[in-house]
Amino acid sequence: MISKFLSKLKSILFKSAVTSETPLKKEKKAAKSAKTKTKTKTKTKTKAVNSKKNIETLTTLPGVGAKSAKALYEAGFKTTKAVIAADEKDLLAVSGVGINLVKKLKKLK
Repeated sequence: MISKFLSKLKSILFKSAVTSETPLKKEKKAAKSAKTKTKTKTKTKTKAVNSKKNIETLTTLPGVGAKSAKALYEAGFKTTKAVIAADEKDLLAVSGVGINLVKKLKKLK
């Protein structure tokens, strides 16, 4: 008798949990998730485009090629001004940046 009661109680509880969402609520949730996915993709594309532009800008510095520009960007030097104003020790800590490049960059100050 108790097992029958428990099984009926479970069926009632699970039915109410499943049927609590109406089709309209499901449509609204789907629309919201689609909007969120679109916004996330747009932000990611924007960040990728900005990073590419910044890396290309860093290549305008004398002696800085694509690889060293990417290394500088990943090390936190996002602009040419930041690279020029940086301390020599900080620049030498970046992989792909040698003493000769640092000397060229310090001449720009």
